[in-house]
Amino acid sequence: MRALIAGAGRLGTQIAQVLSAARNDVVLVERDEDRVAELEGLPHVRLLAGDACDPVVLERAGALTCDLVIAATGRDEDNLVVALLAKRRFGAGRVAARVNEAENAWLFDGRWGVDVAVPAATPLISLIEEATGATDTVALLRLSKAGVEVIETAITEESRAAGRALGEITLPAGTVVATVVRGGRPTVPGPGVRLLPGDELLLVSHEATEQEIHAAFQ
Repeated sequence: MRALIAGAGRLGTQIAQVLSAARNDVVLVERDEDRVAELEGLPHVRLLAGDACDPVVLERAGALTCDLVIAATGRDEDNLVVALLAKRRFGAGRVAARVNEAENAWLFDGRWGVDVAVPAATPLISLIEEATGATDTVALLRLSKAGVEVIETAITEESRAAGRALGEITLPAGTVVATVVRGGRPTVPGPGVRLLPGDELLLVSHEATEQEIHAAFQ
């Protein structure tokens, strides 16, 4: 699947990491060049600096060949414009848009090119499930076509992984850490990242169970 995500905030970045870890082709578009520079090195995600409300930028990002477009910016007006362009101008197969302000929810429908309207409070995994059309939920989510599971775990004061670097932790076979969320911001999970209480981890695995993941970190 080819996916285009507009907005590289916490939500957009996490979606990009999960979808790319599931072997999808992902492009992440962000207007803030400093944010784009911060995310350089994000595994298997193509980053593009630019305003996704600009049709030229969307075309450069591959909107003409996208199966899925997710408008995940923090501005409802931008998400509506992206959705409308994606559906009407570029013919995207499926368009999901984040609704930041509840009073604007009535706008997020087919008239604006929106197939799936997702309230801002919707959990990440539920958003991905709705946006991709995946329905087989195991642990948090099984991306059925890709045959992988996305499992979430949190580090507490009691976790045996607290204070240890990712590279020191033996993960179950076929498992990778997709992202570490710290202080509300996702970070690129290099082996030198030292885990702290309060960190939230998203892991993608072809083989491990939720219990095996829990055992590795807790």
